Formats: sequence, structure tokens, C-alpha cells
Amino acid sequence: MNRPEDYPTPQPWRSRAVLSVLARLPQGALSRAFGSLADVPLPRPLRRPVLGAFARAVGADPAEAELGLEEYGSLNRFFTRRLREGARTWPHDPRVAASPVDGVTGQVGVVRGGRAIQAKGRDYSVAELLDDPAEGARFDGGAFATIYLSPRDYHRIHAPCDGLVRLARHVPGALLPVNAPAVAHVAELFARNERLVCYLDGPLGRVAVVAVGAYNVGRISAAFDPAWNAPPGKSAWVTNRSGVHRPETKRYDPPVRVRQGDEIMTFHLGSTVVLLFEPGRVELEPGLRAEMPVRLGMPLAGAGEE
Repeated sequence: MNRPEDYPTPQPWRSRAVLSVLARLPQGALSRAFGSLADVPLPRPLRRPVLGAFARAVGADPAEAELGLEEYGSLNRFFTRRLREGARTWPHDPRVAASPVDGVTGQVGVVRGGRAIQAKGRDYSVAELLDDPAEGARFDGGAFATIYLSPRDYHRIHAPCDGLVRLARHVPGALLPVNAPAVAHVAELFARNERLVCYLDGPLGRVAVVAVGAYNVGRISAAFDPAWNAPPGKSAWVTNRSGVHRPETKRYDPPVRVRQGDEIMTFHLGSTVVLLFEPGRVELEPGLRAEMPVRLGMPLAGAGEE
């Protein structure tokens, strides 16, 4: 399980210098180049030693993977591995929202004045995060939770609750890091980076699941709409495509039904998920706090008192 100490404490002068340089670089192109390296096929005899060394270096647990190391033909294939059956459990309760990922919480709390806390002394506009003022207003006064995924984590994103996907949106943007130093020093970071937003309408009202891309990541695929991933029939994604600079909204009629625990998106390498809840619909679990390890399926919030 991740521990808070796995995520380094910011070093202000060094962090600011690195982030200043990255902000001036072609982040999308560099991330796509890194992704190409992660996609390089590994000959079968090399898979176990190479992927085993990677797993040891980042602290990933291959024993939780659906397949043996020799079955993953590239680093990206291992990074986006599915879990073996029974590796995680779900509450299977329509009144509970569970963690959609493994990771460590960033900030948790309530959206106030249309803004959510990013880090101590920093907040960001929820309307800008969603790239939609009306949707931003919908979540004002509601609970939110931010979860950071490190390279050691499982990187598929699952539905935190039952719901219908009627609306989703891809918002192009920067691909700055989303680690602790960046979160502490980059203003409006989550609302600046490229992201894929999926809305679930169900027993807990509308829940926004926001997958935020990052440097050396930038690739997020949509399991709720495989046709959105391009090119068809290949290991593809919605975000960080060369030449795509405009937001795209998808509306589904009929809507896509998902159950709690269903896979809805995947990070091809790691990043951050922001969950947003409508006001008055849920209360965060009393023990939930910042810098807390969470696991896929762990209850994060429950329906409030009627």
C-alpha cells in the first residue's frame, strides 16, 4: 500500500526551477515521445527481468496483476495491467461512493465559492477544471476528493458508484507534473492540465470523475466509450493526440450504464483523479483526510441524511 512518505516533500527552489523549465518545453510532444518508448515491444525472454526490475524500482506488486510478467509485451502493457480477480473488494452499496483508483489523497473537503483546495494556500476554479461554468456551479458546496497515483499504483479508473454516463468532455491543456512540488507551486494546476471528464448520474446525484493528465503521461483512454479512443483497434486513447487543441463534448442517448467497480478510464502511465459531488448528496467518510493511502473500492463518501 502507498504511504505518505512515498510522495516527496516539495523543495521550493529546486521545484520552481524544474517547473519553470518544463513550462517552456513542448510537453505534449515530449510526453508522446516517452509514451512511444513505453510502447516498444519487449521480446518474451526479456519481459520478466525488465518488467520485474521496473516493478521493484517503483514498488509495484506483480502478484496482484491479472497475468504473469511474461504476458505483458511492453512497459505500457504492464503499466495498464488489470488486477487479478479478488485483489480488491467493493461495498456494492448504492449509497456509497468508493475510491475509483489506488493512490494517496491530496486534498479533500468542500467546494466553496466555486473553488476547491489544491494545496495549502492554493485553490482552483471547479468551473475551469470542468471547462463548463454550468457544471461548475452544480458542484458548488459539494464534497470533493483528489487522489494522486504514483508509478507503483494500478492505473485503471473504475466507477465509484452506479450511474449513467450521459455526458463526457475532453479538455486539452498543459502536461505539467502533478506530483507534490507541482501541486504546491503551480497555480490552478488541475484546471491547466489536459483532462478527461466523465459524469455519472445515479443514486448519489451527478458525480464528476476527472482524470487529469501529466508530464510523461498525457494519455487517457475511455472504457465507457472505446470508439472515442483512436486509432480504432489499437492501444489508443482520447488525450494527448498530436494536433488536437479544442475541447470535445460527448453526449450519450441512450446513456451508458455503469455499475460500481466497472472500468471507465485508464491512465497510460500515472496521474491524478478529482471526484466532485453535488451539495447535500454525500458526506465524506469521517476518517478521510489529506495524504492518506487509499485503495480501489475503499469507501470515500456516503449518502447524507435525508
